[in-house]
Amino acid sequence: MTIMKHIAAAVTAAFLGVGGCVTINVYFPAAAAEEAADKIIEEVWGDDSGKTTGEQSSDAGGPIGPGARFARMILDWVVPAARAQQANLDISSPAIGKIEASLKARHPQLLPYYNSGAVGLTDNGLVAVRDAKAIPLSARKTVNQLVADDNRDRKALYREIAAANGHPEWEAQIQETFARRWIDRAQSGWYYQSGGAWKAK
Repeated sequence: MTIMKHIAAAVTAAFLGVGGCVTINVYFPAAAAEEAADKIIEEVWGDDSGKTTGEQSSDAGGPIGPGARFARMILDWVVPAARAQQANLDISSPAIGKIEASLKARHPQLLPYYNSGAVGLTDNGLVAVRDAKAIPLSARKTVNQLVADDNRDRKALYREIAAANGHPEWEAQIQETFARRWIDRAQSGWYYQSGGAWKAK
């Protein structure tokens, strides 16, 4: 009976742990989103992308006892899909690839305006004309269109990544992640928004 009691207690603890862990695993996978964002930004910006990498959260903890191991075994059996989802984000869909290619093709046209400070990165993952006076009058219409087109693609990118991973509700968090990573990987001298104000990196 003593053994049975221990097993029953372990099973109870395991399922209590499952409840808590499932809640965690369905949360937005921030580290995986940063990794996905960096891959896309490197592809879009190429050599113009800074090499700064984001700090990713670790799952380090203390020693795991026998009861916790048993609970983990049951967790792995009950929710393998949830655990797998936490590992990475799928950014390989044709729709994402098409948007990525569009952003990459447009980047060389925007690059001179990033470098001059005429265009900057916003704090919500988009781009904006920061200083219209730094753009020749004859080019302003073109630059405004480039900015509008880039923002259209960026919004579609965030939406498609969320959809491709079966969590459309993650769109805002994906956009927030990209917003940080675009800025973190921007070249020195490019402008970005912080707290509503423009700053040079």
